[in-house]
Amino acid sequence: MSWLAGDWTHLGAVAGKAALMYVTAMGALRVGERRTLAQWTIVDSVAAVAVGAIVGRTAIASDQSFVTGAVALVTLVVMHRVVSGLRSQPLFRRLTDHRIRVLVAHGQVRRHQLMICGLTESDLLAQLRQRGVFELSDVRFVLYEAKGGLTVVFGAHSVAEPPELVRAGLREAVDPPSGEG
Repeated sequence: MSWLAGDWTHLGAVAGKAALMYVTAMGALRVGERRTLAQWTIVDSVAAVAVGAIVGRTAIASDQSFVTGAVALVTLVVMHRVVSGLRSQPLFRRLTDHRIRVLVAHGQVRRHQLMICGLTESDLLAQLRQRGVFELSDVRFVLYEAKGGLTVVFGAHSVAEPPELVRAGLREAVDPPSGEG
């Protein structure tokens, strides 16, 4: 029956380390980047998975001390803060973040861009319908943002220059439609 409950004397140590790791993680994340939990990028996802692995391993592994887990956890939070700061540099950001993709231009789906993003036309159309878009002919651009969200810009047949923030997104896009950005 030890395979089910383990060593009862060990369970108190597990509970104690788990509680300490929880408090340590809360403290470290509190002084870390707020964006870790609010806005998931590749950098944030790596940090979150690693933090979870360290907290879990430290809590249940009898051969790992609390101090070892705490040092690893704090090191990861510090690294996340450093990497997040470096993302303000365009070259470094290109290494860590996805680039913007233009999925629809002037009412036309750009299937090659969908394929690169691992999306199907059905995925795109479902997202557009959920946003209240029912005619592609009404859509000037759909930008697939760096963090995976969609920005829908209306006015497919407009000849006016796109608004400032849309132009900025088109400039950052990997393959903007010709004559744009």
